[in-house]
Amino acid sequence: MMIAIPVIETERLILREPRPSDFETYAAFYQTERSHLRGGPLGRDEAWKAFAAEIGHWHLRGYGFWAVDEKASGAFCGMVGLYNPEGWPEPEVGWLVWEPYEGKGIAREAAIRARAFAYHTLGWERIVSCIAPGNERSVKLAERLGAKFDRRIPRTGRPDLLVYAHPGPSDLET
Repeated sequence: MMIAIPVIETERLILREPRPSDFETYAAFYQTERSHLRGGPLGRDEAWKAFAAEIGHWHLRGYGFWAVDEKASGAFCGMVGLYNPEGWPEPEVGWLVWEPYEGKGIAREAAIRARAFAYHTLGWERIVSCIAPGNERSVKLAERLGAKFDRRIPRTGRPDLLVYAHPGPSDLET
């Protein structure tokens, strides 16, 4: 199934489809130690596979991660969206913001809109964020979004997942 990826605008951001021109920034992130909580570091060939999987997720599930651009500068700041690959505990909202854009509220602003899309467009009743232990910035963001610790999922050969459950659609204004 090929779908058109919707464009979502917030006050400061544009959430859009990932493009081939985004790959260099994406690959650069995956070549750093910062990527270890997302399976990295990765060589360019493995980063390409991960990037292609981000795009393919849209076509297989009908939702996925948007590329996030800052309106003021036009800069590609990171990836935020909805995720539920094979074997995942349940559908999640996740975020990945490049280091120069961390601490500016970009992940929060984009995640609020991605979560609203899941609830109001896709009709989801529950959404979580799966966070690797030690990723305190993501834990704090999940908590600022109203998510509460739900459970820990052990995984063989990979870090455990800390599952944070978000408030349901009836508990949120937007």
